[in-house]
Amino acid sequence: MKTILLAVVGLSPQVITETLYALHQQQRNVEAIHVITTRRGREAIETHLLSPKAGKFSRYLEEYGIVPGAIDFGHQNIHTVSNEDGFEIDDIENEDDNERFLRKCMELTFRFTGDDQASVFFSIAGGRKTMSACLMTAAQFYARPQDRVYHVLVSPEFENSENFFYPPRIPGPVELRDRQGRRIIRKSDHCQITLLHIPFITIRDQLAPGLLQAPADPESLLFTLIRDDQYGLTVDLAAGKLIYKNHALAMMPARLALYAFFVMQKKNCPRDAISTKNHPFAPMQETPAAQASPHPSESDKIAATTRPRLQRCRNCTDCYLDFAGISARQDEITHLYRHIGGSRDVCDLSDSGIIGLTAENFNAYKGKIRRDLANAFGLYTAGALTIEGKGRRPDTRYGIRMDKDRIRLIL
Repeated sequence: MKTILLAVVGLSPQVITETLYALHQQQRNVEAIHVITTRRGREAIETHLLSPKAGKFSRYLEEYGIVPGAIDFGHQNIHTVSNEDGFEIDDIENEDDNERFLRKCMELTFRFTGDDQASVFFSIAGGRKTMSACLMTAAQFYARPQDRVYHVLVSPEFENSENFFYPPRIPGPVELRDRQGRRIIRKSDHCQITLLHIPFITIRDQLAPGLLQAPADPESLLFTLIRDDQYGLTVDLAAGKLIYKNHALAMMPARLALYAFFVMQKKNCPRDAISTKNHPFAPMQETPAAQASPHPSESDKIAATTRPRLQRCRNCTDCYLDFAGISARQDEITHLYRHIGGSRDVCDLSDSGIIGLTAENFNAYKGKIRRDLANAFGLYTAGALTIEGKGRRPDTRYGIRMDKDRIRLIL
């Protein structure tokens, strides 16, 4: 079984050779090295480790008698994080950068742990603390029993030294700097490198098989582990919130009105599924709830699910509407907006584009709703909850995929 070293690195590429040295000292071989870093980190690795003339990586292999090519590590094994414009980021400077770095860690961890003939050693010794946290998070989701997480401790005097990359086979003097920046000389055999095995819990075995087909974001994976209640999704217009697996999303009135319109469309779909009545494996019958209406009375403030059914409506699109059908029911959307906004006149409410939907602002609202859902519940979950389109333009029809029996609407 081959071993892959997957490491996060900042501006100190020494952590790669230090980790490799520590692993070899414990008779742990590595067949491939992959690094997640930034543009500046990539340049440091290429300059100090992979330089054809003075690269410390090839020098380490030669000095310790390791055949060149025995460890797959080259420019193609450096994985950088890019911004929305496709440019490599220089550092983790904000939340967006951190999210992209986490996504890269999740993608590569998913990729390498998908090989049953390989074990993965995760190195969290390099880079900013947030980089290490991102890789550790990815390991906790996707790692298997044969995978390990490691950190290395280096003697303080030698740590982050520009001149020290690993203890050479034959000890020699190394120029270092003390804490005051003064030049000092120490023999390399004074350096101690300690490999720490970090215990961790992995939840890979608890993930549904469908979640192991492609990498997902941590929020979505965590949501799948939370036990669901009777209703997967609650849309509470009175509170202005969506609730999914005990997590609440406060949504802007205009977006909530449009979303609630599609929820009602789903709940009121004329196509009825097969009743479970008299079925030997039927669940206990629920008390029927009032059907959702844009003009609720005091007695039907809660529009809950209808009775349980064997045939789910999740893949049915009979309730989906094209934009012409949506426009024809503008009054219902406007009424919902007024209901959510309170007693104020519609003209006085903000975000007035909702009372006169065009194809352009409908798409804008739809995109904002999807972002709200993704930010609150994760990208994977958002796919099941969002307003999706089916069919090609101009014949696209829109609706919500989730089974109507798992949606509760509180008016």
